Amino acid sequence: MPAIVGVAQVMSIGSSAVFNIGDVYKIMPISNSKTFSGAGSFNTGEALRIKNEVNNTNTQDQDQIDQGILFNA
Repeated sequence: MPAIVGVAQVMSIGSSAVFNIGDVYKIMPISNSKTFSGAGSFNTGEALRIKNEVNNTNTQDQDQIDQGILFNA
């Protein structure tokens, strides 16, 4: 159904955001990221007792291939 749109002012938009005015069938923003973190990085809660001695985070990706997002429709 057509719509009449007045003035639209966009101050900023993120790199993975979508801005649309008018009719649209499907909008699919796609992005990917890879996160590396050390031991105990994502612990949440109250009164945590975490003891990390010597630790090392391996950030080398030997095969350089990850799950693709090309056909995620």
